Amino acid sequence: MRKAPLYSRSSRPAAPAAGPAPATPAAPQTPAVPAAAPPGRLRRLALRRPGPLWALTGALLATALMLGVLGLRPGQRVITQDDIDAAVRASLEKEPLPSAAAKAYETIAPSVVRVVGLPDDKDESAGDSDAEQQAMERSLGTGVVIVDNGTILTNLHVVANAKRIKVRFANGHESDAQMVGAQPENDLAVLRASSLPDDLEAATMRSTSDLRPGDHVVAVGHPFGIGPSTSYGVVSGLKREFRSEQGERTLSNLIQFDAAANPGNSGGPLVTMDGHVVGIVTAILNPSEQRTFIGIGFAVPIENAAAAAGMPPF
Repeated sequence: MRKAPLYSRSSRPAAPAAGPAPATPAAPQTPAVPAAAPPGRLRRLALRRPGPLWALTGALLATALMLGVLGLRPGQRVITQDDIDAAVRASLEKEPLPSAAAKAYETIAPSVVRVVGLPDDKDESAGDSDAEQQAMERSLGTGVVIVDNGTILTNLHVVANAKRIKVRFANGHESDAQMVGAQPENDLAVLRASSLPDDLEAATMRSTSDLRPGDHVVAVGHPFGIGPSTSYGVVSGLKREFRSEQGERTLSNLIQFDAAANPGNSGGPLVTMDGHVVGIVTAILNPSEQRTFIGIGFAVPIENAAAAAGMPPF
């Protein structure tokens, strides 16, 4: 069905002065739209104040168009916001979206590495599995790639006394690594892997300036050699201090969090829900002799960690 033109005929030139043009009768089904130049007072109004007349004409056209659309679909119910919400809920029930923690883990996982500090330089691949077993008892940890040339952040206590350092990347690629930097006051070490996987991805680091208690975070690592594993929690506090059981040093300006962390998580990333690293997991607090998690973990802010790697602050 042809539609009426969506413009007003009143914009056509006025009839010659010899006499008014005869009015053309409107078809019965045509919406009420001005059919010719307005006579008399309306014509004078149009010449003096065209704005109001255009507004009136536009309103009439809009009304006519709305009536035409409604007339094409008689009896159709108007869609409400409740209808839209119900449709979204039904779609999510069929195909639920991944949780924010799952998306954060997927983002950071390619950059997480397993770090083992071996007590001697024997070739593990030659069958000396006892060396790694010993390392798992006292110097197994985690690291995170911060530069795609193989630069890795981890904890100093993971590799401090190691004669040989081995790393295993997310895709299973293994390599020796050397310690190229350290920041003892923050228990940080910087490693450089000797060989790299082809698809190595560096993590994205994020400033902690807007981090607040209650913000959701995940900790990713290899607790007790199991991993990579992820745990979910919140930032419990900022600018905390922690003194190791041996009393060797006091760490300050730490992020306190309650995502589960255990031996083996040391050196792993503390990550926000956008998958960005805000800290390096470094310690857990447990007053008992059991070195297990009771809800209080600490991470070094990434600003300190980046400085250890010689990277400029945010």
